[in-house]
Amino acid sequence: MPVIPVLFAIWLMSARIRRAARQALRQPETRGLVYATILILVAGTIFYRVVEGWRWLDSLYFAVVTLTTVGYGDLTPQTDAGKIFTMFYILVGLGVIASFIALIADFRDTSGGLPRRIMGNRTTRTDETEQP
Repeated sequence: MPVIPVLFAIWLMSARIRRAARQALRQPETRGLVYATILILVAGTIFYRVVEGWRWLDSLYFAVVTLTTVGYGDLTPQTDAGKIFTMFYILVGLGVIASFIALIADFRDTSGGLPRRIMGNRTTRTDETEQP
C-alpha cells in the first residue's frame, strides 16, 4: 500500500478529531471532560518520563495505548512504581478516555451542536405531517 494515501488518511482523521475537540471545548457541558482527558494524558506522560526514563514521545504513546486498551506490549513498565501506577492509571483513566472518545464521536455525528447524548436524545422528524 502506498505511504502517501495512508498518511493523508491519518492527517484527515486527526483533523476531524481536532475539529470535534474544538467544538467540545466551546460547550460548557463538555469542557471539563476535554480538560480531564488532557490532564490524565499529561500526568501519565510525565510519570513515565520521570519514573521509567522513557523519551517524551514514548511516554505519551504508552499513556494513549494503555488508556485506549490497545496495549501493543512493545513498552512495559519495568519498575515496581511504574507497574503500580499503571494499574491505578488504567482504573482511573479508562472511564475518562472512553467518555472522551464517545463525546468526540457524538460531535462528529451532530455537525456542531451539542451531542445527542447531552441533549437527551431528542430528535425531531421533519418528514412527518401533523395529524389533527
